[in-house]
Amino acid sequence: MTLSSGYRRLLLHALGTLLLGEVFAQSCENFGTPNGTTCSCPPGYGGPTCSLAACGGTLFQGAARGLAQADPSGFSNLTASQCSCEDGWGGVGCNVCTSASPCQSAFNSTQSSSPSPGVGIIPSQVQNTSVTCNVQPRVYAAGEMSCRVLNPTLQAIFPLRSDLNILRTLNSSLSPIPGSTSFGPSGTVYAQLIYDGVEQFYCTADKCTQDLSQGSNWSCEDLKCTCRPGTNFCGKATLDLTNTIDGLSGSLQIDCANSSSSSPGTCFFKQQVLQSLFGQSGLNLSSCAFGECVQQFVIDTANGVVPSAASSSQRQLSGGVIAGLVVVGALAAAAIALLLVGKIVQRRAAKHGPAMVQRGGIGVRWEGVGYSIPRKRWGGGPRHRKPQDAENALKDHDEKVILDPQGSSGIVKSGEMLAILGPSGSGKTTFVEILAGKRKIGRTTGRVEFLDRAGNPIKKPRIGFVDQADTLPAALTPRETLLFAAKLRLPESIPHGAKVDRVSRLLTQLGLDDVADVRIGSGEHRGISGGEMRRVSLGCELVAGCDVVVLDEPTSGLDSVSAAKVANVLRDIATDPDHPTAVIASIHQPSSKLYMTFSHVLLLSHGQTLYTGPGGLTPSEHLSARGFGSCPAGYNVADWLLDVASEPGHTGVASSSEVREKSSSLRSRVDGNASASGDNVAKGNSQEKLVAERNEAEPAAAGEQWQRRKYATTFLTQFEVLSGREWMTLQRDKTLFLAHVGVAAVLGVFVGGLYFKTGTTIAGFQSRVGCLFFLGALIAFSSLSALYNLVEIRPLFLRERGASYYSPTAWLMARLVFDVVPLRLIPTIIVSTITYWMAGLAHDAAHYFKFLFILVLYSLAMTLFNFLLACLFRNGGIAILLSALTALYQQTYAGFFVHLNSIPPVLRWLQWLAPLKYALEALSVNEVGSGLMIEDTLQGVPVSVSASLIMNLLFGFGSDNYYRDVLVLFAFIAGFGLMVVFVVWFNVRERR
Repeated sequence: MTLSSGYRRLLLHALGTLLLGEVFAQSCENFGTPNGTTCSCPPGYGGPTCSLAACGGTLFQGAARGLAQADPSGFSNLTASQCSCEDGWGGVGCNVCTSASPCQSAFNSTQSSSPSPGVGIIPSQVQNTSVTCNVQPRVYAAGEMSCRVLNPTLQAIFPLRSDLNILRTLNSSLSPIPGSTSFGPSGTVYAQLIYDGVEQFYCTADKCTQDLSQGSNWSCEDLKCTCRPGTNFCGKATLDLTNTIDGLSGSLQIDCANSSSSSPGTCFFKQQVLQSLFGQSGLNLSSCAFGECVQQFVIDTANGVVPSAASSSQRQLSGGVIAGLVVVGALAAAAIALLLVGKIVQRRAAKHGPAMVQRGGIGVRWEGVGYSIPRKRWGGGPRHRKPQDAENALKDHDEKVILDPQGSSGIVKSGEMLAILGPSGSGKTTFVEILAGKRKIGRTTGRVEFLDRAGNPIKKPRIGFVDQADTLPAALTPRETLLFAAKLRLPESIPHGAKVDRVSRLLTQLGLDDVADVRIGSGEHRGISGGEMRRVSLGCELVAGCDVVVLDEPTSGLDSVSAAKVANVLRDIATDPDHPTAVIASIHQPSSKLYMTFSHVLLLSHGQTLYTGPGGLTPSEHLSARGFGSCPAGYNVADWLLDVASEPGHTGVASSSEVREKSSSLRSRVDGNASASGDNVAKGNSQEKLVAERNEAEPAAAGEQWQRRKYATTFLTQFEVLSGREWMTLQRDKTLFLAHVGVAAVLGVFVGGLYFKTGTTIAGFQSRVGCLFFLGALIAFSSLSALYNLVEIRPLFLRERGASYYSPTAWLMARLVFDVVPLRLIPTIIVSTITYWMAGLAHDAAHYFKFLFILVLYSLAMTLFNFLLACLFRNGGIAILLSALTALYQQTYAGFFVHLNSIPPVLRWLQWLAPLKYALEALSVNEVGSGLMIEDTLQGVPVSVSASLIMNLLFGFGSDNYYRDVLVLFAFIAGFGLMVVFVVWFNVRERR
């Protein structure tokens, strides 16, 4: 049998196992494996069903060995066939070598038909590949043994000669020709009992380990035996042992003492049933002959003998390993140093901060608040020009006026509730966002001040803003959500127990005790109700002890009962005798009961203020006196006000003498305070903004100065709390993690099978690089899920960042850790490990870990790149499209599809921007760095060259570029990381 045919048998065996499965499981004896219409048989057996014993020949001949003829009963008889062994071979069946020369000769005759070495063979330029015969019980790769079975009880029943042949496979890949000199996977045992030249039964076991403390002791599991019907042991004789033999199972122990020429080998075949029949020693085996054809370098390696070439390679490797350890050590030291600094800052903040946080007692005053957005022009964006006077700017035809500053003035004291009414499109949401200090994309004019109880302007009030949409973490409960907000928005000096108590009291106040431990849920997974979500959103603001509460349509989308509960909570907050709080809310179509809850009303119509003042019936009386008719008796005042505001042409009320006098009085009070406190009041304590001024005088990253606040907690605390939430979310929703792991395992088996035991020919080396390229491309596309995840949680981040929960950098670090480790690192390790060993890449730990290191670096680089795209583009479809196109570009310039040096110079420079190019080059260099030699035949001429030369000729990779590529990948990681941080800080912000 030629070597190439042996490879074909292995591949057919693998395909047969995967595709045919149990269909042919019973058609092969001796635990052979289906191979099309025939079977792949263990050494010493052949025929269509592996039922015929080999007669003469050698192990290396495989399926080409001669077979003993079958007797009339259908069984081959070695005694009747008068089979004799060739010189240097012994044992029943001639499978046991007795000296080195027959092994080497048989191996050479097999090699003469194909210049390619077998799987697991390292070329002679690196290791001693001469084949020798190991005659000791110890097994190095796959060893044969043949023993006499001497048991008085057994001999009394079956008096003729009984022999037991055993094939012990420790590492099939180290056998000279797997499939011929070994069979099955590593850690297996195959045994056949032969009585009077005829096989009686056969057994197998797996999960075997070898203990060399006293001879060679093998411990195996999952023993299975099959009796051959019609033989002496299995029905032909008076005593039928079929049930006993077929029932042998469990663990198996094969203990062999060291043998010598003067002391033949003795072994014991131990199994529970056999020990119960024949004693604790089990089946006694004597006169054992051991023989294993194995290459010398396998024995040398196992005994610690390192050839000079390998020693040189090992010395070169140790330098790289040391360099890698230095880098890892430096990074670990930096991380520990930063952790210590964070702990010191954290402890200092816990000692010197306030013991409690009070809320309320702050009023809001505004004057001349207006807002407009530039109209877009054909052929470009809005026309930029220098700012003009505020009112003239708003009346400019190039701008669309959303809020008219004329007559827009008012005040809300602590303890008062202001309802902002108006039809859709009247500017309610815009107005409350301006009061809350939200970042707007248009031009804002006017002044907003916050006053203490004495009427003095204050700096940096704590404003709680509740948006229309409830953006909450779906996997958390209301209690966990409020506690998360409390940990981040309350000072670290407040003990954890106090924060827990505060959350518990707030849950009771909000009426959420019954659902406190129910997951919030989302559109896909149902949780709490919409009204309860709205109260949780309100609680996230109240838990921080806010001075002013601003809400945008808190009752929209709720039924009357849920709306009433929200209104009652707001009233309790506003009228708290100890901490009265100003509450400002835009209300869309309130019921009569809800309307009467508010003490003050502001009515908007088409961006203009129709009324500002006390609530109740006062607004209808005021408008009736101005000629707007009267509100019918029993009619909902709020509905009547909305009817009035919806009619066009009634915008003159804002300029009535009463409103003008009120505005003038308020302006004088504001001017007086401004003159008393200086320009800082107007600039630092109020919201007086022109968008043009902000665009030209402030950088794009600057927020409103009055809104800017320091975070309540330190960076380390933010990271810890965010990590806790990420871990909780991952535990409760394992779908994405399990999908990544499952796909990684399946693809690992698929890719490993696709490139199974790749050879060392030129075509085989190209397949090796193709396997590495496939893994890189797989990582590039699988990292797309990082992009989708970030797009999905972006609204929650925007809300929490707008409320100053945490620093964007802390959020990025926590997100990166809990995305990279479970979704990138673990799946990458799974798919690469399975593929690495199935494909037969460099079989040593150093090269494996260097291979894994490159894939982890590339995975991290691609994850950060997708983070960057998700942060740059709000539209997830655009980001995914660009990520996919970038992956295709990387594959084009990786060097696998086109030789890098053959690319035209005008396009060649693009290769330096492709991370996959560096990853593939480093993986290929690592593979050839193991001493890989190419053994092939070109037009009948044997070729034996270094794989590094073929790598350079086929792909243009440099053989010394591994560590350069590592540094470049680190540079990509650092560059993408810095860009992500920059974009998150300056681009991923609330813009309303």
